Amino acid sequence: MLTYHELGKTGMKVSSLSLGASSLGGVFHDLKEQEGIKAVHTAVDAGINFIDVSPYYGHYKAETVLGKALKELPRESYYLSTKVGRYGKDGVNTWDYSGKRATESVYESMERLHVDYIDLINVHDIEFADLHQVVNETLPALVELREKGIVGHVGITDLQLENLQWVVDHCPEGTIETVLNFCHYCLCDDKLIDFLDYFEERNIGIINASPLSMGLLSERGVPNWHPAPAPLVDACRKAMEHCKMKNYPIEQLAMQYAVSNPRIATTLFSTTNPQNVLKNVAYAQESVNEELLNEVRAIIGEQMRVSWKNS
Repeated sequence: MLTYHELGKTGMKVSSLSLGASSLGGVFHDLKEQEGIKAVHTAVDAGINFIDVSPYYGHYKAETVLGKALKELPRESYYLSTKVGRYGKDGVNTWDYSGKRATESVYESMERLHVDYIDLINVHDIEFADLHQVVNETLPALVELREKGIVGHVGITDLQLENLQWVVDHCPEGTIETVLNFCHYCLCDDKLIDFLDYFEERNIGIINASPLSMGLLSERGVPNWHPAPAPLVDACRKAMEHCKMKNYPIEQLAMQYAVSNPRIATTLFSTTNPQNVLKNVAYAQESVNEELLNEVRAIIGEQMRVSWKNS
């Protein structure tokens, strides 16, 4: 059985492992779309009850495909999270953090997702925004929707932990109920630990994402677009080869580590493959291999906590 944790003070008790629907944004033909829909159903059947998406993923495609999957699921079987601020069309990324666009985006997302209520709405990747606009315009628009009962809770997401802290510091207490941060609680970067006390003291729930550090920690290897510097890529490749030699996939160790800290409510992973869902759920139910974890940390060495700018 997966474990479940309270997400801050939202009242949502979420599975330690949760489904990120970004992969559904890359699905562009019927066969794969059906597989993606099946992956969502498999996740919920396996006990995953938190699903995160964004209009940015696949430039609205991910929400559209996820909406088809959700139509076949009881609304009470999952918590749904989506975002505002980051969009795109015809392959071109766009950003708009205005309050007006944020409000419009929520209603558009609900239509694509075939729901009349969103459990958690987030301002997406705030490092691309004017943080003062996020504080003074984007978040107040979402709080207004929360007060109207259109959304349940309000959060912010970013790669840069310092940005999350700055926005929380400059908002009225209770504005932000959750933060979503990625690539900072995984085998090669545990910087999120330094911020746990800060968020907990403010009753803010913590969502971790990208336990494989966007492919750095995988046997498949890092994708060409990955922004990580070469020495970090090399260190993670050596760690992967060490795990492989021990007949212990680095993905297994990475997933075990990511869900091992009960102070982090949930960790998001993304796939369109139902078998990968089941494999990751099985990994998440195992204890972390401490001996191998220490060996991997030693291999990563001075590249630990080396990060990059979002793009």
